[in-house]
Formats: sequence, C-alpha cells, structure tokens
Amino acid sequence: MKSVKNIITGLSLMVILASCSKSVETEPLERISEDLVFDNIDKNADYAKQFLNGTYLQLPDGYNRIVGAFLEAGTDDAVSSQDGSIVEGFRTGLVSGQNVPDNTWSRNYTGIRRANMFLSKIDVVPTTPELKIQWKAEARFLRAYFYFELVKRWGGVPLIGDKIFGLNDNVNLSRNTSDECYNYILSEIEAVKDLLLPAVVADQNIGRANKGAALALKSRVLLYRASPLLNPNGDMQRWNDAANAAKDVMLLGNYTLGSDFIALFNSVKNSEIIFMKEQAQSKEVEVQNGPIGYFEGQGVTSPSQNLVNAFPMKNGKMPSESGSTYDPANPYSNRDPRFAATIFYNTSKWLNRPLETFDGGLDRPGGSRTQTKTGYYLRKFMGKFESSGVYSNQNHHVILFRYAEILLNYAEAVNEVNGPVKEVMDAITAIRKRAGITAGADSRYGINLLITKDQMRELIRNERRIEMAFEEQRFWDIRRWKTAEQVLNGPVKGMRIVKNPDATFSYTILDIAPSTFDASKNYLFPIPYAEIQTNPNMTQNPGYTY
Repeated sequence: MKSVKNIITGLSLMVILASCSKSVETEPLERISEDLVFDNIDKNADYAKQFLNGTYLQLPDGYNRIVGAFLEAGTDDAVSSQDGSIVEGFRTGLVSGQNVPDNTWSRNYTGIRRANMFLSKIDVVPTTPELKIQWKAEARFLRAYFYFELVKRWGGVPLIGDKIFGLNDNVNLSRNTSDECYNYILSEIEAVKDLLLPAVVADQNIGRANKGAALALKSRVLLYRASPLLNPNGDMQRWNDAANAAKDVMLLGNYTLGSDFIALFNSVKNSEIIFMKEQAQSKEVEVQNGPIGYFEGQGVTSPSQNLVNAFPMKNGKMPSESGSTYDPANPYSNRDPRFAATIFYNTSKWLNRPLETFDGGLDRPGGSRTQTKTGYYLRKFMGKFESSGVYSNQNHHVILFRYAEILLNYAEAVNEVNGPVKEVMDAITAIRKRAGITAGADSRYGINLLITKDQMRELIRNERRIEMAFEEQRFWDIRRWKTAEQVLNGPVKGMRIVKNPDATFSYTILDIAPSTFDASKNYLFPIPYAEIQTNPNMTQNPGYTY
C-alpha cells in the first residue's frame, strides 16, 4: 500500500508538533523524533499529550471540506455552484480508483498508526496511572472511529491491530471482511467506554473523547449494520441491538435537545452536543456559502429543490398532504422553521436586506460569476447575521455526534422491530417540537393517528434528511438504506424565480443536473488506484476496473 508506506516513513522519521516548545539542541523544535516525544523525563507528559492531540486532528473535517464543496453536493440535496466540482462525481457516476473524490484512506490510516504509536510508547512517560488509562482509552476510541470511516466507504479493509510497521516490514496486507472490521470496532468501543471521561466533560476537556461519544459511535455503527445494505435478510436482532445502543445514550441522562436550532451550530457548550472536533473561530462558512450579492459571499453551495420539497409545513404536514397549508404562489411561507434555518430562499432576510434569487436579482445576476444554480443558498451553520452589516468570526466546531441523531437512530430501529409504537412517536415528536412544528389539536405534530410501519419508516427517513441536512448523513443514509439507486437516478431540481411588474414572483421548478448511480458498484467506493498498484494482495471492490 503506497500510502501506508508513506505514512510509515513520515511518522518514523519525525513527529510534527508545531505547538511544542521543548528545548532540543540537536534538532529543530518543529521536528522531534518519537523517542523525544515519549520521554521518561517529560514529567508533565506535555509532548505525549500533544501527540495525542495531533491524532484528534485526523478526525473528519466538516463543511466545505472536499475541494470547497460539501459532501452533500454528491447527493440529491445540493449541487456545487462551481462548475466541475469533483464531489459531483458521486452523482454523475464519474468515480473510479483513479478518481475517488472523498479519498480519506491515507488520512485514516495515519490516524490509526498514530494511535498505535501512542499506545506502544505512553507507558514510558512519567504521568499518573489514571491519566494513562484515560489517554489509552481515547487513542483506542479514535482508532475505532478511523476504522469506521474506512469501512463505511470501502467495506472490509486491512486490520492492523496494535502493529506499528517499520520501514522494512511487509505491509502488503490483505483486506479483512466487513464483518471482521465491524466486530473489531465494536469490541474496541466496549473495551474503552467505561475508561473514558464521563459523558459531560469539564471545560478544559471539551473536544476530548468521552463515554457519550463512545456510545454514540456504537449506536451509529449498529444502525449501519442493521440497515438493508449490510442486513439484506432483515435480521431483527440487528435492529434490536441498534435500538438498545441508542437507548444506552439516552439513559445516560446527560443530553437534551438544544432550544435554539440555529445557535446550536455555533456553540461551544450545548446539552445536545455529544462529541465535536474543535476549530478556530472564523467566518469561512459564511464567506464560502453566503449569497454572492453581499460583501465577501462566494455562494459555492446550492441546495436543491429536492431538499426544499422534503420540508413539511409548520403544522407537520407535507406540502402535498391533506391538511397542508401550502401555497404554490408563496411556496416558502408557513414552512417547518428548520427550512429557513437551513436554506436561504428568495426574500430571506440577511445582512439587512431581503435575498434576491430571482432572475437578475442581486444574488442571481446571471453571467459567468459563480452563483446559485438552484435559486437557493446554504444558511445552516452560519451565525445570526440577519440584522448585521458584515460577517464576523464565529464558532464553527464540527459536531460529530449530537443528541438529535440518537433520537432518530432509536426511532428508526424501534420502528423496524415494533412498528410505530409510543417510543417511536415520543422520539420524533421531541425533534419536531424543538423544530417549532405546532402540536395540533391531537398533539401529534402532524403525524397521522393511523400511521403504518412503512409510512413511519418513510417519515423517519425524511425527518432525518431535514434535521441532519449538510451534516454528512444523507450521503451515507441513502447507501445504507439502499435507496441511492432510486434517488440518484433522477434529476436534481431547482427553482426559477421571475419578479413580476407588480413585485410578486412566479415560481417554476426546473431540472438542474442529471444523476447516475450504478447499483452494481456504487454502494462502495473504489479502492484507490495507488493501493491496488503497490499492494498485490489488495483486491478491488466489485464493478471497478482500476
């Protein structure tokens, strides 16, 4: 494996610790060998801790992480406003071993090797036994997370255990099976969950792995294993296990849904956040995705009409459903409040003026400049700049697990086992209530009294789509559900908006971009060509030639 060999070489020669200030006369301070990092005279274990902190940096980045694009631009929820974005290869079928838009193979194996090195070296550092136990548990949690990032993309990958390969070792490893990888991940979670920090950590430990994070990872892993892609025979025990794992997080009693959906994503501490990757304050999300008619806005993400259509009305009814208040002449009025918190639409208030995404408007002027292709811009994750004049730096930490996902996981799994029972309703109505959907006279938040199991499954899937929009859930959900072959073999849609002489608007839904998904191969990524080329024991996933 070429990338694994490169990882071995790089980490064997040096450890990059830009924030260290240890005095080592014979080496530049930014290049410190592993023996000096794990040093028996480092009485405060500062450099070992820095190494562990560096391992956290291998966790997934969020937002516009794929050459300026969201991963959702490879689904039916968005397109990139920029022509030729590589992430759209997932939607157009232009993916091969030589073109893997979301190729995190090397990054995750770097994280795995860092974790293994830390585990093998930390005992020489003079710190307390209690702290060593905690740090080892963190490293093992991170390693399990990195393996999950690999297996959800490629299926079975090589498991290397605690091995740290040297320059002369044979690293031409064969792939383990998907089941072996999942079993390993789950066994690691079980081993460390009670050794980690408690579910709610002190301020100085925000961003560190904790028990809640371990149980949330277990919940996600078991939900994936229970879903049709990995559970084609519908084994109910897998669904039951997934339900129990989500329930374990709920029973911790430490997490609740936040009261402010918009503010949640700019929080440092919030009762809904289970685990996050910390980022420095910035205005990058606003600048990169903000509408182009405002100063600095680059507008590189265009949410789709497909996603807009998924948002119900404020009474919880879908626009086409009986009892809906949808008005095609005023399509954005009286919608689920999450709609306006997620998507900028024509007339949205922003930076002290209404958005203009009609033809020729300030935010859709036409011409060659990058601008919305769908009539929409992304609003989610941004600060509250409705009445501001300019953008300012905000917290944009990457939330990797939050409590709403756990409730959705629980509802989905319990519904598969028992149908739309009270526990399912309670989880979904809690999310809808927080969203601002009205209870209605029957206090069912728009959910029909006689809803069936199949109908509830579709409702939960849609609820997940809108609640978790642009949080890298949709991309994986349509794969684990095996619905990508339906939703990605139809056009991505947008809205053409014309301003009439009387200042009203006319709305016409249009096809914006085609989609192609080959069910015979596209449910897994192709193994990167470099791995196939340099490792004779590495086999390619079915359907890919390179």
